[in-house]
Amino acid sequence: MDATGTEEKSVTAKKKIVVVDGHPIVRRGFALLINQEADLEVCGEAKDACEGLEVINRAQPDLAIIDITLKDSNGMDLIKELKKTSSGLPILVVSMHDELLYAERALRAGARGYIMKQEAEEKMIEAVRRVLGGEIYLSQAMSERVLTILAEGRSRDPAILVESLSDRELAAFQLIGQGHETRQIAEILNVSMKTVETYRGRIKKKLNLENTSQLVQYAVEWMVRQKGV
Repeated sequence: MDATGTEEKSVTAKKKIVVVDGHPIVRRGFALLINQEADLEVCGEAKDACEGLEVINRAQPDLAIIDITLKDSNGMDLIKELKKTSSGLPILVVSMHDELLYAERALRAGARGYIMKQEAEEKMIEAVRRVLGGEIYLSQAMSERVLTILAEGRSRDPAILVESLSDRELAAFQLIGQGHETRQIAEILNVSMKTVETYRGRIKKKLNLENTSQLVQYAVEWMVRQKGV
């Protein structure tokens, strides 16, 4: 009986996964993909960082899948918070943003893998299993690019200027590119308007931009490129 019970438990036990993404259709798609696997199940979903923390604390998953750009919040901040409050939780980032710019940041923040949404349908399950198994997952293309950067030096990479921004500066830069004003950026990032103006000044200096008009234009063009429009 004990043997039978043990066998039955091993068959029915599934790894629980929480998906944190601002788009309900994306969350639904990930859930359908993951729930097809006999040993995996999505046990919770969230649209932003606050809801993500609540769901993760309640569901106690084995893995969290988190997007960088969340509704009214930043996925990087959520990853950092989870590193403090749930240090043993593996995190896989799934994002539309270029790996070269974000993968290293995500890993430094506490994630164990990074996959772009364009590849999610083909690579999602492999990435999930690798991260659940204690490995770090990056796409083959990203791994090759990292090795190239290490071999040739970062200065040869065209993304070096934007990559020089801190996580908070990059979040502000994204919001500028999305058309948000200073007050809106302050509310979204939960900082003062003075702090946002400080971010703007640092960003202009790091990107070699002379004024606010150039900053807005640069940010908008960068966001368009990120979306592949």
